Amino acid sequence: MWIIIILIILLISLAAAAFLWLRPATGERAEIWVDGELVRSVDLSKIQEPERFTVETDRGVNVILAEPGRIRVESADCPDKVCVDAGWLSDSAAPIVCLPHRLVIRLSGDASLDTEVG
Repeated sequence: MWIIIILIILLISLAAAAFLWLRPATGERAEIWVDGELVRSVDLSKIQEPERFTVETDRGVNVILAEPGRIRVESADCPDKVCVDAGWLSDSAAPIVCLPHRLVIRLSGDASLDTEVG
């Protein structure tokens, strides 16, 4: 009986892992939000060379690096550096968040907008 339960759990785990790895990446546009306000939108499918830009707020500075199909926080002056340690964002599974600076980077499938806001 226990073997069957363990096999069922194993099969469910493998199916979930396969779903996460095999699903198509839906994020073509990176949106950078600060304090709930969109500050920049980047079409990652149109980037040819790496692009580096800085997001400065009264809480601190984040340096963001965008490459074809992916984006990351390259450096930040926040104390914990969780946003830097998050690494590359290339699908919409989970955003990159810098809580001390109230910065969020998320991907969406709509690449029609490529702007710097404000």
